[in-house]
Amino acid sequence: MQKIRIFSCFVRSSLPNGCSGNIRGFLGSPKEPLKWRINQQRGFTGQNIERKGRKITPWQWFLLSVPATTFALGCWQVKRKAWKENLIKDLERKTTQNPLELPENLEDLEDLEYRPVIIRGHFLHDREIYMGPRSLIQHGDGTSRSGVFSKQGTTTGYLVVTPLKLDGRDEIILVNRGWVPKNRQNPTSRPEGQISGHVELVGIVRLGEARPQFSPESKGDHFLYRNLPKMCALTGAGPYFVDATDTSSVPGGPIGGQTRVTVRNEHLSYIITWFSLSAATAFTWYRNIFIRRPF
Repeated sequence: MQKIRIFSCFVRSSLPNGCSGNIRGFLGSPKEPLKWRINQQRGFTGQNIERKGRKITPWQWFLLSVPATTFALGCWQVKRKAWKENLIKDLERKTTQNPLELPENLEDLEDLEYRPVIIRGHFLHDREIYMGPRSLIQHGDGTSRSGVFSKQGTTTGYLVVTPLKLDGRDEIILVNRGWVPKNRQNPTSRPEGQISGHVELVGIVRLGEARPQFSPESKGDHFLYRNLPKMCALTGAGPYFVDATDTSSVPGGPIGGQTRVTVRNEHLSYIITWFSLSAATAFTWYRNIFIRRPF
């Protein structure tokens, strides 16, 4: 206490005349406990000290579960992304395996999606239908040809789906022969591609598709997706569908090899979303609750 009095006298003697009366308000009474009260402009008071020393309530600890949960979801999406990428690789591997003979029971094709099979028969061109519009797929990706200064046309067109009567059997299946540009959709514009007689080709087994959300209904012989019930009702074929490989292409005819492994993979965007939420909520909790420094 004696040291405080000595320091007070020293400060009082150092201040200009008329300022000594403020020293008591600055240092506080010597009889009171030592609580420095620094000017509010300096931003540090005894009340702040008490607030910072306040315990974190159970509810505030519970709020910490938000960044923890979002971080766990981000880790889960990392695993899901790896699983989905391996699934896509496996499906792509199936499309390149050696072709199988077409099974006697066509219902077995339901267990062979993306597997190549050998098909023999003849096309029923008068029942030809179309799927699209579609972009031309080359090496597994859609392509287009257009330039800034000159346009050579685009690769938007349609897939030609033709029923094929199997040799020695009464069954008819649907074959996606490949892609044609929009201006050659009419079969009369590509007579050289309308193969007659016996054919043997390799096709990738595909199953039917559910109607995409907000997709309009198919009209006539034009379809937006593999709507097997309607396709079969229109063509008289069984509910079996294959994509002809590129080896089936003929000059002037559809371009085969229009199989794309379509598996939804948006896990990277989910990873970014969950980890961003985790970082943001963790920082907010630390600043507002742990160190109690509001924004």
